[in-house]
Amino acid sequence: MARYADPGAVEWVESGGGPLIVVPEAVLSSWSGADSDGSETDYDRACGVDGYAGLVAVGQWQALVLGDDPASTSFLPEHGLFVRWCAAESEEELLGSVDAALADAAWEPEQHWDVPGPVVLFDSGWPGDELEPENHLRVELRPRMYSVRAAYVEPNSNTWLSLVQLRLLP
Repeated sequence: MARYADPGAVEWVESGGGPLIVVPEAVLSSWSGADSDGSETDYDRACGVDGYAGLVAVGQWQALVLGDDPASTSFLPEHGLFVRWCAAESEEELLGSVDAALADAAWEPEQHWDVPGPVVLFDSGWPGDELEPENHLRVELRPRMYSVRAAYVEPNSNTWLSLVQLRLLP
C-alpha cells in the first residue's frame, strides 16, 4: 500500500496498470488473477468490465471491479466510498474535495452487490491467495446486499476523482 503524506490520512492501493478489484474474503482464493490455464483469465474478465464499476463472478459470490482508470484507490468508511485518485496536488486536497464531489456526482446506473462479509481491494492481476501485506486493503463490510453507484467528478480544475459508493439496501 502507498502513503502519500506523512503520516498519510489513508492507505492507498495501486495497480500495475489494470483494474483494481474488490473480492469477498470468503472467496479470495478463487480469484486467479492473470494466472490461469484457461483461455480467459480472471484478469481478462476484470478488464472486460465497462464503466467505472462492474461485477464479475468469483466462486459463489461476485467481485466488484473498479474499472476505467488504474488510479490509486482507498476506502472511506464514513462515506461507504472507494475514492480513486485521478488528479490532485496532495492527499489533503483530494480528500478535502470528497464532500463536494459527492454532491456534484452524476452517477452511473446502480448495481446490486450481495456481500458475505469483509472484502479485499487489490490489483486484479494478482491471484487472491498470493497477496502480500503491502498490496491490498481489507475492508470491513457487513453481510448484506449493497447498492453500488459510480461516478467521475472534477470538483475543481486541479482535482479529479472517481467515486464508487456502497449503500446498504433494506
